[in-house]
Amino acid sequence: MKTFRLLLVALLLAGTASAQHHERRAMRGDYSPTVYLISLHQTDTIYYSPSAVQRAVAMNNQAMNQATQDYLDTHRPGFQQVEKPQFIFATKNNRFSFALGGFVQLRAGYDFEGISNNLDFIPYDISTTSSYDTRQKLIMDASTSRLYMKAVTNTATLGRVVIFMDADFRGGAPGSYTPRVRSAYVSMLGLTLGRDVTTFCDLTAAPTTIDFQGPNAYNFNFATMIRYEKTFARDHLTFGIAAEMPNVSGTYNDNFASLRQRVPDVPLYLQYAWGADRDSHIRASGVLRNMYLYNLRTGNNTSLLGWGVQFSGTIKTCRWLRLFMNGVYGEGITPYIQDLTGSGLDFTPNPENAEQIQTMPMWGWQLSAQFNLTPRLFLSCGSSVVNVEKKNGYYAADEYKQGQYMFGNIFYALNSRCRIAAEYLYGTRTDMNDNEGHANRAQVMLQYNF
Repeated sequence: MKTFRLLLVALLLAGTASAQHHERRAMRGDYSPTVYLISLHQTDTIYYSPSAVQRAVAMNNQAMNQATQDYLDTHRPGFQQVEKPQFIFATKNNRFSFALGGFVQLRAGYDFEGISNNLDFIPYDISTTSSYDTRQKLIMDASTSRLYMKAVTNTATLGRVVIFMDADFRGGAPGSYTPRVRSAYVSMLGLTLGRDVTTFCDLTAAPTTIDFQGPNAYNFNFATMIRYEKTFARDHLTFGIAAEMPNVSGTYNDNFASLRQRVPDVPLYLQYAWGADRDSHIRASGVLRNMYLYNLRTGNNTSLLGWGVQFSGTIKTCRWLRLFMNGVYGEGITPYIQDLTGSGLDFTPNPENAEQIQTMPMWGWQLSAQFNLTPRLFLSCGSSVVNVEKKNGYYAADEYKQGQYMFGNIFYALNSRCRIAAEYLYGTRTDMNDNEGHANRAQVMLQYNF
């Protein structure tokens, strides 16, 4: 008799699980992860009542649906963001769930008629003086492969709490494959606490590229932060503000020295979204900085004001065409322009008076388009420019003046987990003395998600 009950339970579980798997796929499109339910208590009630079996299966199905919905609701699309997880582990009441995932990515490329002296295609790193060693270069790199962990807790007091961590292998010298923590944060009640992409960055305003850096006028950088975001007006408007750990990169002389920073950067934004899924938007952003340094001549601390504004967005013009854009202007904001990060151009000594120091004015823009030919195939192309303006002349003749970045690519999904791509890039760098260098890169990519 017990054997018959076990057989009946197995048939009910198998039939209901199959029906529920189909229902989740119908409700949520193509996203239907494998959900493993974890129970801390063992019971044999199901051996004695087929109705109890059906109730237990219904509760399990509900928990699986709720766990799947949690990861749909908290998924964040955009530049360099991970896909939704394929495997989810959840408790039977869905109070807690977690997922592990990532991807393996191999890029292979070749620079010709000039090189960018970096694994990524960065116009700042293009040489403006030609030599035998700056003409061609082979690249093979898997350091952008990714691992991530995500946990969701549903609580009575704090609501939904999300914990996210991800890492790649860009933590050391090129080729060392040293693990690097990219993001590590907890999010709840509109707050994000930890390390994440800077609030000044509009994640969905940039196109998909094989190139890890992306358009040189974009601003994808990480910061340790306390951030608050609020969506209102029926999900049309979103406001965000943060205090972020500053990253100052200036040029000093014999009269000035670096100093530990005392004031966080304060980025903020207001976004308006439209469309059935709010999948088009425009955003206005700003950032204020107070950069400290030490005046060796007077023996006093001094500070410089850095500020920046940005307009960005993405527009779905029709089923097969999407546009991306951002334009930024400011003074002393190198962490918020890709090409200038770490360049020492937040401020420089005044060329006309070495006893003074000044922030540098800078601007950039990028415009790109994505053509969705089929659900699996799309083409992208775009252009981006960054410029540093002269202020009282220029400090050094070989100082960066302008960088240009142009690209075209094609992506094809072999299946839901594997995609291949090919890309061509062209870039230039111009110095303050108008010396110019250029580079070309052709590259391909294979990425497999798990």
